[in-house]
Amino acid sequence: MATVQIKKLNARAKLPTTGSQYAAGYDLYACLGGDGTVTIPPHHTVKISSGIAVALPEGTFGAVFARSGLASRDGLRPANCVGVVDSDYRGECMVAVHNDSDSDRTIHDGDRIAQMVLLPYLPMEFEEVSELPQTARGEGGFGSTGK
Repeated sequence: MATVQIKKLNARAKLPTTGSQYAAGYDLYACLGGDGTVTIPPHHTVKISSGIAVALPEGTFGAVFARSGLASRDGLRPANCVGVVDSDYRGECMVAVHNDSDSDRTIHDGDRIAQMVLLPYLPMEFEEVSELPQTARGEGGFGSTGK
């Protein structure tokens, strides 16, 4: 099991939680000031504070995904579809939440706004070449392999 160091930037912040023993995603919670609510107009994006910062293990990143119920029921999702929290980032974990619906949506302090999955990655080096190795697929894309 990976260890993730976490720092509360706000006393009201909630630590990420998981919904079940084998759930991959850890819920991120809204940590709002003022009256504790933010209204997102239709087809707009608002950055929502989580009140936490994390130190992820080297060789990993936090992939921030939509919560399925929030996206399908309320039309709310991360604006960039999948956010990335790099292992060397030490700032606040913010979620830019986009409202895909035609109605105002309100986020309340303590609401679950997204989920983060810890994923490994491979560092890359790019080598410019004049030709790429051939494959059976070749240049076929956008549905070229079937329906």
